[in-house]
Amino acid sequence: MSVRMIEYREALREAMSEEMRRDKRVMLLGEEVAQYNGAYKVSRGMLDEFGARRVIDTPISESGFAGMAIGAAMLGLRPIVEFMSWSFSLVAADPILNNAPKMLYMSGGQFGCPIVFRGNDGAGGQLGSTHSWCVEGLFSNVPGLKMAIPSNPYDAKGLLKTAIRDDDPVFFLESERMLAAKGEVPEAEYLIPFGQARVCRVGTDCTIASWGRPVHFAVDAAEQLAKEGISCEVIDMRTVRPLDIGSVVRSVKKTGCLVVADQSWSFGSPGSELAAQVHQHCFDDLDHYVVRVHSADVPTPYAQNLEAEYLPNARRICEAVRVVTYNT
Repeated sequence: MSVRMIEYREALREAMSEEMRRDKRVMLLGEEVAQYNGAYKVSRGMLDEFGARRVIDTPISESGFAGMAIGAAMLGLRPIVEFMSWSFSLVAADPILNNAPKMLYMSGGQFGCPIVFRGNDGAGGQLGSTHSWCVEGLFSNVPGLKMAIPSNPYDAKGLLKTAIRDDDPVFFLESERMLAAKGEVPEAEYLIPFGQARVCRVGTDCTIASWGRPVHFAVDAAEQLAKEGISCEVIDMRTVRPLDIGSVVRSVKKTGCLVVADQSWSFGSPGSELAAQVHQHCFDDLDHYVVRVHSADVPTPYAQNLEAEYLPNARRICEAVRVVTYNT
């Protein structure tokens, strides 16, 4: 199988383009996705290939174009909606949270909503508090939707293709800070099922579970801790709706300890849910209660050094692992 090193943004573009060639119902819409090739150049060249009826520049009105896309999905199309930032999705909360995830249930199965909402999530690099929202803590609480948060180009392509083919609304959370990151991606078609975590690093002393950009912080922490003689198993959850609790449980039964790295704020977060489920399923296997490493409970700072300290970085993950392993 031929494998190339391509950027995260290229993997996203390949996933969308391949699915648009495969299924004429698939379309892309959002601010600057067409004429400008995307604010972050994810959709470069797609207007030239698919035309203005399938790659559509929208007004700066997230509530308007999100609602329009939901209507299109109900009538048989399969829209991909790009939010330039998930921070901007907050003004579209009613259509994306109150309509799309509930449509199949409220219509008694008559109308589904096969739609993908995608864009950049979390701190993007000195964008300030209002442009740095990490929305998984807010949105994953809603039943009826699925949520994927890929950490690398391979997963970005495989998960996005799965999302586009899914009959439920999918929230696809990317990171501006990873768009230029390169990774191995096969030329042959592949899909990654939702709810199937990936073991990034095998270990015996402590499990670290994460998703999205913080997976890289977790791997960095594991490499540092290995020099201290602490062996960490790092699990990339890939999706938080559905959540592959089984993979984490199997790992914790082996290691006896769990640290969760989650860039959401701690209160009511996916990390909190993961910790609660592990306490439920692994109560007798844990040598220490689950420790969570979240973004600090403050609005996202603008200053570069403060933003780096605010995030669940490798240093803070190392400190958490030392707590759970030195006290066992």
